[in-house]
Amino acid sequence: MPQTRILLVDDDEAINIMLAEVLRGQGFDVTMAASVPQALKLISSNVYDVLLSDLHMPGVGDGLTVVSAMRHANPKAVTMLLSAFPEMDAASHAIMLQADQILVKPMNVTALVKAINERLAGGAPAVRPVETVAAILERTTDSTIADWFEHIQQDKKVMMVPLTYKQRTCHLPQLFRELVHRLRSSKIIGSPELVSPAAAEHGLNRQKQGYTAAMLVEESRMLQVSIFQTLQSNLASIDFSVVLIGVMTIADEIDSQLSQAMASYVAESSNLAQPA
Repeated sequence: MPQTRILLVDDDEAINIMLAEVLRGQGFDVTMAASVPQALKLISSNVYDVLLSDLHMPGVGDGLTVVSAMRHANPKAVTMLLSAFPEMDAASHAIMLQADQILVKPMNVTALVKAINERLAGGAPAVRPVETVAAILERTTDSTIADWFEHIQQDKKVMMVPLTYKQRTCHLPQLFRELVHRLRSSKIIGSPELVSPAAAEHGLNRQKQGYTAAMLVEESRMLQVSIFQTLQSNLASIDFSVVLIGVMTIADEIDSQLSQAMASYVAESSNLAQPA
């Protein structure tokens, strides 16, 4: 029988070496990684039966990033996380949606080996659907817009401008299309914004409809809230390996859209203020 291949990921060199020696003594073939980037490189070029990763690591990414990458590269692998913080109630649900098991550090080595063998004996874990941030937003555009509208209805100042649902939301489908395109592109965050005629038109329309600049900003802020709530509701399928860059891209793109809408809004206000 071929040896079970384990990828052991921990930034603590002493723990890595100690666990590797113990696991090798139990007949496992162990490969060590000391960082998330190193682990991702190994996952992309090798096949493993088990991932055993620390949850909290310095630098870019963490154990969830490694788990998500492993699920992409090898969905049949058992994924186990090590954490020194067993009391993190809010995060545990999201973590368990990604990993097969969480083990508390410092762990009993005998219990660790037993947990690994039990997971392996149970067969391959159920394949969980994994989606990119772009795919989730594309799939949930309508529901996210509806959620945004509910938030906006609670803002008395914004609602002082009487508009129909269509008038209030007509700019959002195109905004989502541009946002999804941006998420799927390789455009670097912070680079010059892409010109959006739709954003400029939105600013012009809001000026004509009687919005103040503050209302325009509040609508944009609530849009980000609704989008992040959508992502929160889809944690079971989200690809954690790209979620951070996805969130940063969303914020950057929505700010860019607001900037262009605001420029159009201000320009139209200046035109109206000029004497005939």
